[in-house]
Amino acid sequence: MRSHFWNRSAAVMAITAMAACGGGGGGSSEGAADEAGEAAAAAAVDPATVGTISGLANFGGMVPTMAPIDMSAEEDCAAGYGGDGPMNQNLLVSNGGLANVFVYLSEGVSAAPAASGAAMLSQSSCRYAPHVLGVQSGQDIEITNSDNLLHNINASPTENRGFNISQPRAGITSTQRFPMAEVMVPIRCDVHGWMQAYIGVVDHPYFAVTGADGSYSIANVPTGDYTMTAWHEEMGTMTASVTVTAGGMAEVSFDYNSEMMGANVPMGDALVIGHGTNRIRVERTQ
Repeated sequence: MRSHFWNRSAAVMAITAMAACGGGGGGSSEGAADEAGEAAAAAAVDPATVGTISGLANFGGMVPTMAPIDMSAEEDCAAGYGGDGPMNQNLLVSNGGLANVFVYLSEGVSAAPAASGAAMLSQSSCRYAPHVLGVQSGQDIEITNSDNLLHNINASPTENRGFNISQPRAGITSTQRFPMAEVMVPIRCDVHGWMQAYIGVVDHPYFAVTGADGSYSIANVPTGDYTMTAWHEEMGTMTASVTVTAGGMAEVSFDYNSEMMGANVPMGDALVIGHGTNRIRVERTQ
């Protein structure tokens, strides 16, 4: 592993720039304005020109047993899990349905409304929630530390600019955004190596993440012919064609199986802040 160091002044400028990107929640007037904007956007959708896409992500074959997460070093976090304790989230199957599959229109979208509202990513009980998040390019992402201990958010995109933000205590929220489409952006916490999440960034709002039962639904899709892509961190990607009709319900499902395991998304170079030293280093894995 090779490490490259920036000088102190550059590091201070970088940390200042990252801090400028953060922010807390807006006041009540801002919240009311956001709600009014979302309501106006919803009212502007003509149901005679849009349809809905729904379906399932199915998993066939024997489901591998997920490895437990050792949180013994963080007793408060470990106490939040019952039964067998916290387990890895890279393959969650329930009654044949596969969770955490990011489904989106990858071809055919000619125009899209601007993003409204903010997406939420929480660090809770030493895990990211949700594990997979979809956002529109340029949309605010509010990242909150809900644990009363140190976390950091290390984003390692390829197309967008990465960031690494320290959140040393509960209640801290940082607002970030990615201006360009990118599927996927890996997120991790360098303090707790098991904490990983993925953010799918697309140029439109026609996306979804499958729930615990593998189901998804994408509403208000303009009529037309599209290509859909489904992404999963262990299964890679699958595509399908779909036609949306006015007022119609198009169904598209994706079938995964245990033989497709192993298509992990690579994590990018880590941007690491040396707390207390104002130095930044880029740790390259190759």
